[in-house]
Amino acid sequence: MSYICPLCASPLSLAGRSWGCENGHQFDKAKEGYVNLLPVQKKKTKDPGDSKEMMQARRSFLEQGFYQALSDKVNQLASSYIDDDACILDIGCGEGYYTSRLAHSLAGEHVFYGLDISKAAVRYAAKRYSEINFSVASVFEMPFADNSFDLAIRIYAPSKPEELQRVIKPGGILIAVSPGPKHHYAIKQIIYDTPKLHPQDKIQIAGFDHIAEHQVCYELDLTDKADIENLLNMTPYAWKLSDFQKARLAKQGLKCELDFKIEIYQRPLQS
Repeated sequence: MSYICPLCASPLSLAGRSWGCENGHQFDKAKEGYVNLLPVQKKKTKDPGDSKEMMQARRSFLEQGFYQALSDKVNQLASSYIDDDACILDIGCGEGYYTSRLAHSLAGEHVFYGLDISKAAVRYAAKRYSEINFSVASVFEMPFADNSFDLAIRIYAPSKPEELQRVIKPGGILIAVSPGPKHHYAIKQIIYDTPKLHPQDKIQIAGFDHIAEHQVCYELDLTDKADIENLLNMTPYAWKLSDFQKARLAKQGLKCELDFKIEIYQRPLQS
């Protein structure tokens, strides 16, 4: 697998601590080990992606094990679809929680890559999980050569079908996680007068066959103020709840549904 230049799409090679292409474009490897392949001219904001505060809230929440059941199921499914020497990508990897747990769960000589647009998240991930290749880049213009990956996971991240088709090998697998119908429904009841369930329809991705679907459901029961604040701050609910509502939840505790939809896709061997 090779990175490609985000400016001209030529292959990048590593010389010392810099990735460079034949056209003279260079990208230095950060001291934490990641490479930033999001050129300033392709940024829509000064610091795109999740903020440092959102990343820290998510990191603290996930490390308490509240979403471990989801991670375990993704890892179990991944192991059933790959050989012993797969090249694996986490699309929208954040601070690397799911990436690292997947890497530690699989036997074999696999190579792992994680990609996210948030520099703060990738910096943390690379510093903590040095065995994984992390890069800052857009999921809509991924800096990877065609047909690079045997398996990709995408947990709550956007994507572009054309890019998925390009970087996942023919016969390769995509494991995608999205909210199930009742995910966080108790929180939605606080925010909205008439909360709606998340859509239940199968999500089709152009260029891929939908081959399986799984669901992970359980109730989250939070009593610790810090855990409740971290859950709210790592989601868009942070902007929809008033300070009064947040304080009341932190004081009285929070019980809500966790409902994860896991869909498995395969790129056909022949298109």
